[in-house]
Amino acid sequence: MCYGDDARPPLPPISGAAADHGDLVLTASDGTQFAAYFARASEPTGAGMVVMPDVRGLHEFFKDLARRFAEAGIDSVAIDYFARTAGMGDRSDAFEYMPHVQQTTAEGIAADTAAAIEYLRSKDGGAVKSVFTVGFCFGGSNSWNQSALNPEVSGCIGFYGRPMRSEPYIPKMKAPLMIMVAGADGATTPEQSQEFERELTRAGVPHEQHIYKDAPHSFFDRGFEQWKEACDDAWRRMLDFVKRHSST
Repeated sequence: MCYGDDARPPLPPISGAAADHGDLVLTASDGTQFAAYFARASEPTGAGMVVMPDVRGLHEFFKDLARRFAEAGIDSVAIDYFARTAGMGDRSDAFEYMPHVQQTTAEGIAADTAAAIEYLRSKDGGAVKSVFTVGFCFGGSNSWNQSALNPEVSGCIGFYGRPMRSEPYIPKMKAPLMIMVAGADGATTPEQSQEFERELTRAGVPHEQHIYKDAPHSFFDRGFEQWKEACDDAWRRMLDFVKRHSST
C-alpha cells in the first residue's frame, strides 16, 4: 500500500479552484458499474486526467489528487479497480485489498479507464480534447499500460510503477510515457528502471524518466516535508508534460 488514510497529495504550483467535484458511478463496456470521483476545473485548459490509485483503490488521497489537478485547470476522474469482485464499498485502511488486486485483469482496468476517458470527453466531464493518465505503484504500471491498451490517451504518467508489469505491453505502446522513479524505492531497483528505459528506447516508445535520488516509495505526499522540493518538481514536470502533449 502506498498511501494510508492520513496521506494527502502535495499542492500544485498553479493555484486555482475546482468548480465542482463529487462521487460518480461509471459503466465499463462489459456492463460493470464502478465507483469514481470527478473534479471539474474552474478554468479548464482542455486537458483531462484519469487518476489511477494504488492497490487500495479509490480512497481519499486520490479523490484529493483529482481536486488538485482540477485546481491546475485539468478536469479529472479518479477510478476504483475492484467493482467486479468487491462492489462499490469502503476503501479505507480497513479494506482487505490484496484478494481483489489479485483478481484484477489488464483488460478490466483498461475498460474502466476507457469509461473514465469517455466521461471526460463528454459535456458533463468537461468535453476535454486530450486525456492523460497518472498512477501510483500498482496504478503507476497500470497507467503506463494504457499507452498500449487505450489508443485515445495522449500520455501516461506513472510514479513508482513496477516495470515488469508493463514490459509485455511495450510493443503496442503509442502514447508518450513519463516515468517517475523514487531513488530509494525498495520495490523497484534503479537497474530495473534503467532496463525498462532501454527497452522503451529500443521499441521507439517516446518517454522521459525522472529519478528522485534517495526519495522513498510514496514520497509524493504532503506529509513528507523533507521531500517538498521533489514533490514541487514532480508537479512542474507533470503539468509541463500535459501541456506539451495536449491537442491545441
